Amino acid sequence: VRDRVCCCCSALRPRYKRLVDNIFPEDPKDGLVKADMEKLTFYAVSAPEKLDRIGSYLAERLSRDVVRHRSGYVLIAMEALDQLLMACHSQSIKPFVESFLHMVAKLLESGEPKLQVLGTNSFVKFANIEEDTPSYHRRYDFFVSRFSAMCHSCHSDPEIRTEIRIAGIRGIQGVVRKTVNDELRATIWEPQHMDKIVPSLLFNMQKIEEVDSRIGPPSSPSATDKEENPAMLAENCFRELLGRATFGNMNNAVRPVFAHLDHHKLWDPNEFAVHCFKIIMYSIQAQYSHHVIQEILGHLDACKKDSPRVRAGIIQVLLEAVAIAAKGSIGPTVLEVFNTLLKHLRLSVEFEANDLQGGSVGSVTLNASSKDNDEKIVQNAIIQTIGFFGSNLPDYQRSEIMMFIMGKVPVFGTSTHTLDISQLGDLGTRRIQIMLLRSLLMVTSGYKAKTIVTALPGSFLDPLLSPSLMEDYELRQLVLEVMHNLMDRHDNRAKLRGIRIIPDVADLKIKREKICRQDTSFMKKNGQQLYRHIYLGCKEEDNVQKNYELLYTSLALITIELANEEVVIDLIRLAIALQDSAIINEDNLPMFHRCGIMALVAAYLNFVSQMIAVPAFCQHVSKVIEIQTMEAPYFLPEHIFRDKCLLPKSLEKHDKNLYFLTNKIAESLGGSGYSVERLSVPYVPQVTDEDRLSRRKSIVDTVSIQVDILPNTIPSDDVVSNTEEITFETLKKAIDTNGMEEQEKEKRRLVIEKFQKAPFEEIAAQCESKANLLHDRLAQILELTIRPPPSPSGTLTITSGHAQYQSVPVYEMKFPDLCVY
Repeated sequence: VRDRVCCCCSALRPRYKRLVDNIFPEDPKDGLVKADMEKLTFYAVSAPEKLDRIGSYLAERLSRDVVRHRSGYVLIAMEALDQLLMACHSQSIKPFVESFLHMVAKLLESGEPKLQVLGTNSFVKFANIEEDTPSYHRRYDFFVSRFSAMCHSCHSDPEIRTEIRIAGIRGIQGVVRKTVNDELRATIWEPQHMDKIVPSLLFNMQKIEEVDSRIGPPSSPSATDKEENPAMLAENCFRELLGRATFGNMNNAVRPVFAHLDHHKLWDPNEFAVHCFKIIMYSIQAQYSHHVIQEILGHLDACKKDSPRVRAGIIQVLLEAVAIAAKGSIGPTVLEVFNTLLKHLRLSVEFEANDLQGGSVGSVTLNASSKDNDEKIVQNAIIQTIGFFGSNLPDYQRSEIMMFIMGKVPVFGTSTHTLDISQLGDLGTRRIQIMLLRSLLMVTSGYKAKTIVTALPGSFLDPLLSPSLMEDYELRQLVLEVMHNLMDRHDNRAKLRGIRIIPDVADLKIKREKICRQDTSFMKKNGQQLYRHIYLGCKEEDNVQKNYELLYTSLALITIELANEEVVIDLIRLAIALQDSAIINEDNLPMFHRCGIMALVAAYLNFVSQMIAVPAFCQHVSKVIEIQTMEAPYFLPEHIFRDKCLLPKSLEKHDKNLYFLTNKIAESLGGSGYSVERLSVPYVPQVTDEDRLSRRKSIVDTVSIQVDILPNTIPSDDVVSNTEEITFETLKKAIDTNGMEEQEKEKRRLVIEKFQKAPFEEIAAQCESKANLLHDRLAQILELTIRPPPSPSGTLTITSGHAQYQSVPVYEMKFPDLCVY
């Protein structure tokens, strides 16, 4: 009776339930009954409206088996669900999917690892199915949370732990594939989802024993590694996630990376951070690179008060990101990158200066020293990043960045720089000057401008050659190296490296082109400024060998790139003036520096004589160098810059054959068609408005300049008043007066004292009156006719300091109250 009742009840049950029950064998070890499964599949395909009921019934059975721990039947139920899901692709599948996801959730909630893995595998199969129409109401919040938790599994058994983590990663990958491509569907790009997915992937990627430090894009893992290694699988999933990111959700995917690195303190050391951002930069679309750079800059600002090593780690990550972004689209963040980096450079220097000022004895001193070294790491990282970024920019952007950085360099006495240095002090200001110039040197490396005006515009050259950047030998070196980068348009600098007497310049194979009109105009406008910088730079007491080498290279590059006949004459005048300054030594330079200047002059005149190829000039230079080699080897760079070189006690008693003579040079160049009249006029550097702003000693102390601005207490018999008529007799009387040398020394002393002690307003007023007087007299000259006599009335000896030059004729002009000589 009971069997008949069961048969009757079975016959009365719905057909779909009977088909579902038939797929389960009596012994779960026998597995799914395939024949009955085929019947169920055929029924589901034939009557798709029954799919939701089939799914609900399967879910009911599976829930009951999970509670009763019947794992065998659970496996059979999930296998049946998978087959039905793969076979049916109709509109009615959506209710069935809801039942399917409900059963997967049940498995993931169970505490058994096998069931969790089983549910994950089923979800991955479902994720690979492309639905005809999206389901807008379906959400995957639970699956994101559950798979993320599985990625952090801490099971005691390592094998089971690895298996669960791999299942969690694959589940996240399935969620990404299922939802990421449909913008109308509830998206996982929302921050609450990304804050779970990204850290879960990074947590597993962190387990890589050897972090990939290659420069190129990270290699894709093999299929075996993907399946067996959680780290490689997580990395692959991370790449896939970023590759699907779009403009609107890029930031949501990147920001959790910073939170993870901060929480786990992975900026120091930063190998894993660098590895992560390499993956990010190579995975995202190239046009979105600037978003990542902006996020890194923002995080750097947020961490400005963190330890130096943390900031250095972030900056190094920025360097790697910039290195990859520079190959593609950088976007509108160029100035923002440099502005942020320069701001942090200033902060680092400020921290360093505060640590040095606040340091004391004992452990505090050690801590300050350690922080100081750490800040230098930050500064070097910033400079390296600036240089790499700048060197990869196109020329038009690089010139803007050069001007931008130069505008940040503090120049004493002016407010043109835009960097706040109020808290730095003198030491900090000098430090920031050095750091900014090093950054500028990196940016200008490899820059090739068609004309020198483009590379060195006045707004850039004036602050670069400012006296404020001559106060330290390291600053002067950096300024010269920046100039070399911009001047050397034919890559000749490497051939000129090291100051030496070159036997044959032709062996260097110097590359040069004909000087263009723009370069000629540049030298007419700015040549004196360049000469002045070189002249004063040679006479600094803290110069080392590298300074002389760079000064020599500067002269050689000007000769190669910018020199016509007029510039060559000016450079020779400059070299002779340097020789005279070393001999006279009005600046009381040490003997090493005087001999260093002589070596610089010998090396340059040897170079320029061979470059212009005038035989008589080459012969004179070679003869002098030969005599110096035998009698005064300390005048040559090969000897003076050698260790333990013997120095002379004085230079005044040396034979004139050891020196390069102006009249000999003028004679040799004049015979080859050069205009040598200006060689007889000694070179004197021009005085600029910046000299009064500089903290360095006045240029009046450095250069012998005769200026007619004297105190009122000077007796009128000793000087010529502003209104006194200047005639030939007056000049002759002045020349013939005994003790003129002492008188000139006294005048010079009074002029120096006037510039040092008198108020600036008084000096400016007197200069203005002198300028007005000169203007009136020049107007008189233009109205008159000059009729010189057939023969000179006498001679005048021109003096500069203690050096005496050849006599020149003096003609008396029949003007009412003016004599021109």
